Amino acid sequence: MNYALIYNKYYEEGSALLELLQTHSEMVARKALAVAEAAGLDVDREFVYEAAMLHDIGIFRCDAPGIYCHGTEPYIRHGVIGAALMRQEGLEAYARVCERHTGSGLTAKEIAEAGMPLPHKDFLPETLEEKLICYADKFFSKSGDPREEKPLERVRRSMAKFGPGSLARFEALHALFSTPSKRPT
Repeated sequence: MNYALIYNKYYEEGSALLELLQTHSEMVARKALAVAEAAGLDVDREFVYEAAMLHDIGIFRCDAPGIYCHGTEPYIRHGVIGAALMRQEGLEAYARVCERHTGSGLTAKEIAEAGMPLPHKDFLPETLEEKLICYADKFFSKSGDPREEKPLERVRRSMAKFGPGSLARFEALHALFSTPSKRPT
């Protein structure tokens, strides 16, 4: 799978938005692979890299001018937008990563209670690869310096702002990826 061909369908070559997307995605991919290596996880490394490079593919349709996005959709929808694009490409596993990486995953209850403009269903990472990309993404922002890794405590504070469920899911991911696995590599 060539993620660069997919970028070329939706992003203008040489644009600030494409550069930001590529930089952020590369940082997430590297972090995800480093975490997998440190934890001794048996994951599909090629898929992790490619899916990390595509996890934010839907941002161009969102209204977030601070990060060069001049679309009309609320930013919270970038995951479901990306998932729809990946499904059009016939890439279901990549679509699942797109729609499940936001926050530490989102529950139908949280979506409904917050009035988020999303389908009222759970968007929780399920596979190890989905969880890994969701986790790694929390350490990098597209605002500010996209290459700067956030310290763990800053990530925790950010997750806590979205409620105890969000923080608890992040802590579960952190525990999963902070302990060396007994799984074969």
